[in-house]
Amino acid sequence: MTRPLMHFRPARNWMNDPNGLVFHDGSFHLFYQYNPEGSTHGFMSWGHATSPDLTHWQELPVALRYTDEDEIFSGSVVYDEHDTSGLGVDGVAPLIAVYTLASRLRARQAQGIASSTDGGLTWTPYPGNPVLDRASADFRDPKVFRYRGEAGEHWVMVAVEAVERRVVLYRSDDLITWTHLSEYGPRGAVGGVWECPDLFPLAVDGDPDDVRWVLLISLNPGGIAGGSGTQYVIGSFDGERFTPDDPAPAVSAPAAERQSRADLEAFDWIDYGRDCYAGVTFSGLADDQRILIAWMSNWDYAGDMPAEGEDGTQRGAMTLPRRLSLTRRGGRIRLVQTPIAVIGDAVDELEAGPVWIRPGAPRELHAPRAGRMRVRMRLEDGAVAELRIGDDDAPVAVIRCTAAELTLDRRGGAEGELPASFGSVERLPLDGGGVVDAELWLDDGSVEVFCEDGTAVLTDRIPARTSSSLSLHAVGGTVRVDQLTVAPVADAARTEVQA
Repeated sequence: MTRPLMHFRPARNWMNDPNGLVFHDGSFHLFYQYNPEGSTHGFMSWGHATSPDLTHWQELPVALRYTDEDEIFSGSVVYDEHDTSGLGVDGVAPLIAVYTLASRLRARQAQGIASSTDGGLTWTPYPGNPVLDRASADFRDPKVFRYRGEAGEHWVMVAVEAVERRVVLYRSDDLITWTHLSEYGPRGAVGGVWECPDLFPLAVDGDPDDVRWVLLISLNPGGIAGGSGTQYVIGSFDGERFTPDDPAPAVSAPAAERQSRADLEAFDWIDYGRDCYAGVTFSGLADDQRILIAWMSNWDYAGDMPAEGEDGTQRGAMTLPRRLSLTRRGGRIRLVQTPIAVIGDAVDELEAGPVWIRPGAPRELHAPRAGRMRVRMRLEDGAVAELRIGDDDAPVAVIRCTAAELTLDRRGGAEGELPASFGSVERLPLDGGGVVDAELWLDDGSVEVFCEDGTAVLTDRIPARTSSSLSLHAVGGTVRVDQLTVAPVADAARTEVQA
């Protein structure tokens, strides 16, 4: 399998959750859960990569390495501009990493910090670690941000008591001493442990007088597509407590086991696919430049996926970066995700005017190995549109669109070396009234679908393609295609798919 062109993954070994996303001194820094010893989950440390544009990444040495006493679980990085921590050196304000110290000797998780004054290349653990210990076995994944509002200015930590399905909030003036603020949950989807929370403000439709706060909660299992998933909640935050606009009922542990697909569809989800988990956002950017990256896998099968990479030891990749915003749609406030990648010139596949695709007469396309396809089509007479990825007679995945939903079926290419749990069909509800307007981002081994102006998203890993073929079919009626453009990722224009 060839290496993805748009999605970051390290050259070798295991990786999962993004950590410490920060924009600093003109570079995007991606830290991530990494095993420096091999291709399975273990010896967790922080890998490190940087990028000028969120498409071209440079992998750097391991930033924070496990010790005999602790593994380094998920967390965040902030720029302590005014050196509130006192950990700056020679007048240089530090970056501060806040992370979970997961004891290797006993059932205990607590929060530690480390400082860097060379742009995140090297880190010095704080000698007084841990800085926050609740004597808990499952207290993890701190996301820290600087709050400025009616309650003054201070640091806020958002973390989880994972098994209890509770988000816990703390405040600090120096990133070292922390005071409890409040808690949220268990509410909404609670069919698995809660992980990797994030909390941030966004203006609704760009209106600075209408700002809401978005709370992200990843959970595993219990996601909308099965296994890992991430829900979001819209509300307000006063510097102490998060209050949802539309509170979901509190849910007991026994009730969680009975949450059906219909129950889960009542909540809001970042993604309806199986491979978008533990997503968090960058610090160091303006609120209207809020960007998220997630792990592109699912705990149902992540450890059983075939190893890839230069020396056959690599497992794991990240999603495309996505700029986040809020909009009103259908009488509700919805999260909008806009993918970010550096692409080349778009080619108009229609050339002039709309085309009609009828049953038995598919339209053949030749997509780049990696890039974006935009399609706008109307389903006439109850038609179903099918986009077959790969050879027409043996596609690795099929995207089907009806008036009410989009599905992604990857069962056809899942036989062989892929785990049995990988073969699946995902469902993305649509409300376009028979008009499908979608962006599809294809890369080696993945597809990300953005519909309805980015308010409906589905991300799936797919088996590797052995050809660049795409074909668009009509089933049971005529499909009118009004727009169809394809643009390769900038570095992929002359890259051929390899078997």
